[in-house]
Amino acid sequence: MSLYTDLQDASSEEDVKDIYIKHLKLKNYTKGLVDIRKKEIWFEAKKGYKVSTYEMFTQLLFYVAEAMDKTAGLFYEAEIPPFLCVIDQKKAALMETAAALPLLQDKRAEIKWGQSASDVTKDAVEVISQYIGVHVVSFNLQFNEAEFIEAVQTAIKTGKIIRTQITPDNLKQVFDKWVEMIGREIKNVREDDFALLFYADVMSDGNASTHENLSAELLHKGTKPVFAMGGRLYELGSAEGYRKFWAIYDRPPKEEYRNYLLERRDSLIPTDERSFKGAYYTPLNVVDRAYELLSRTLGAGWQKEYIVWDMCCGVGNLETKHSNHRAIYMSTLDQADVDVMKAAKTCVAAERFQYDYLNDDIADDGSIDYSLTEKIPQSLRKIISEAKSGKKKILVLINPPYAEVGSGIGKGDKNGLGKTKVSKFAMTEYGKASNELFTQFVARIAKEIPNATLAMFSKLKYINSQAFEKFRKVWSAKYIDGFVVHSKSFDGLKGNFPIGFLIWKTDNRENVEKTLVSEVTCEVLDKNVQPVGEKTFYSFSENQYLSNWIERPPLNDEIIIPLKNAISPATRTTDLRCKTWSDGAIGYLFCNGNDFAHSSDTAIFSSGYGGGHGFYINSDNLDKAAVVFAVRKLISPTWLNDRDQFLQPTKELSEEFRNDCLVWMLFNGSNLTAGADGLEWNGRKWSVTNHFIPFTETEVDAPERFESDFMVQYMSEKEFSAEARAVLDEGRRIWRAFFATDFDHKIRSEFRLNRSDAGWYQIRMALKAWNEQGDNAQVSFSAFEKSYAALTDKLHPKVWEYGFLRG
Repeated sequence: MSLYTDLQDASSEEDVKDIYIKHLKLKNYTKGLVDIRKKEIWFEAKKGYKVSTYEMFTQLLFYVAEAMDKTAGLFYEAEIPPFLCVIDQKKAALMETAAALPLLQDKRAEIKWGQSASDVTKDAVEVISQYIGVHVVSFNLQFNEAEFIEAVQTAIKTGKIIRTQITPDNLKQVFDKWVEMIGREIKNVREDDFALLFYADVMSDGNASTHENLSAELLHKGTKPVFAMGGRLYELGSAEGYRKFWAIYDRPPKEEYRNYLLERRDSLIPTDERSFKGAYYTPLNVVDRAYELLSRTLGAGWQKEYIVWDMCCGVGNLETKHSNHRAIYMSTLDQADVDVMKAAKTCVAAERFQYDYLNDDIADDGSIDYSLTEKIPQSLRKIISEAKSGKKKILVLINPPYAEVGSGIGKGDKNGLGKTKVSKFAMTEYGKASNELFTQFVARIAKEIPNATLAMFSKLKYINSQAFEKFRKVWSAKYIDGFVVHSKSFDGLKGNFPIGFLIWKTDNRENVEKTLVSEVTCEVLDKNVQPVGEKTFYSFSENQYLSNWIERPPLNDEIIIPLKNAISPATRTTDLRCKTWSDGAIGYLFCNGNDFAHSSDTAIFSSGYGGGHGFYINSDNLDKAAVVFAVRKLISPTWLNDRDQFLQPTKELSEEFRNDCLVWMLFNGSNLTAGADGLEWNGRKWSVTNHFIPFTETEVDAPERFESDFMVQYMSEKEFSAEARAVLDEGRRIWRAFFATDFDHKIRSEFRLNRSDAGWYQIRMALKAWNEQGDNAQVSFSAFEKSYAALTDKLHPKVWEYGFLRG
């Protein structure tokens, strides 16, 4: 348990003292009028957190003043400790006793103390506060517990208050605290500029900066700090947070950390902005792997043979491993990144410049006209021209942004960053790929340097995503080699998916036969960037996808209740895509997307699913619907199969497989079919009917007639495997247990058990709630789970055997 956590359980002041003694590992202490007294330090402790830090210090200094009276106003180490500390359940503060002695020794101060330490006057608190404020090191224990413990233990051991170093390990934590304590106090500054001002503050000893050319600078106006940026001065509303922050932390950082901390500006940029600017630091161990691969594929001398252009270089860490910086061109969206590279002296011999690759120099007809901005160096223009004729070799080495804009995904595009000139004027043939920032880079490269060698970090969408079929028909490139690495090896990326580093020889020149992407085989690196195998990623055409295997029944005009769960009506306006029924329908299969990233979006409902992305099930397509459901749910998603596509079967499915899939679907946790009355939606009450009960009323001892016997009739002439029969037998036992259970009102109400044709979701969830009450006879699911696992194990290899998956 942490100090802060333990303190929240303290019920008395003695508890508070004991908890601090434990976590600070204090020895040779006494308790008394001074709450905790050691030779080196005195503590004033309080239960709660409402007594101010300054009032507690005033109480401690009352005792110091008493000790000084006894020694004729002289400071004797034997009597008075070098440090004072105040503590409660949420905060703590530390100061050197010597800082207050001049005030205590000054008789002109005439401090009106009061009768005792516990009864110090407001006048005394005010006088003391004004004097000691600049000397107090304050800690919020919820966030600064480790720093506090280290400061106290170091003070006791060394006789000095050692401030916390800013390191790569605590950079983001320190920045967040800086924003709260200092950033929010800076007048008229944008939050987007906090990171620049933070570095100006951190990379200074309080007077002089450690780096030249930073985008912002720390100055002073009188005795108060101010920031200079973009020709303007930014003042603090209050300097109190500034004082407290720099009482905790030491600056500037150690010299060996400084350049790396600057390079990690990406980790301080807000998430939305990072996604659209591609501000994700490429870890150096991943960069090492990339350079090893480039040497294997392009030859040991590639760094001399190729001119490198990274047009989204950020702060340039992808180029730091390059041995020939004079052959590198590095451009980036933000001038601040260029400033960081210059300040950190990253690739000094390279051409480094600000350039918005997706907007600059794009004419309204989609052509590239360098005269529009005059930003591209003349030397690079000449190289680009010579590369087209084969006189120069250009390697585009990039880790571009991964953000996507467009329907349902553009909510992060609050600044319209995805609506670039490249997507508007130069990607008319690329289809949905124009929504992706990384493919916008690829599209411009194809136009600008049509025969470049491209080495790119990116998601694998452009290889195997259903939405990128048009892109693959337009873009011409021959795959050379590559690897994929776990997204968790990159800081700040959410989710679990493969990041590919793939090397391509492109040729998008006119009148050249196109080389279409069909498949790529990559080495697989785990999140520790260690090799763990190999994987092939395939490209498929639209008519091969499983999502196009079933003919989707047309809708009719009958209004139905849209659902968001088994028995919950849709509530959001976006969940109203499916409001009408289909002739002969018995349910709805929600199956969003066609890859593993969306496989969890698979479920069946007794009415339409409000969010759409599915189709109605009827007697004609139930057979295939069960197969689609099972195939999408049987194999667990992993980081590596994230974008693998579900495919139509490559051979005839056996009757046994089809029937096994049907039973597997009926007893899966994502079978959300239900029977219920009284669902309220759109100003009226609705009922849903369950057509997916595989048993008759008699078989399960139902008290009333089921409204539908569709599934019993549908299954009546089918033959089921031993594994499927075992699941049906155990399912029947649970169904009987459900009808034999006398559920209380809470359970009946929660799961709407108001009619006999309850669905599998209602049955298992109601019985689970019954079991969790603890004082009821338990209904065991273990035999059912064992039989269902056996059926699952049987079906697993069939998914590959029938060609539903490849790779």
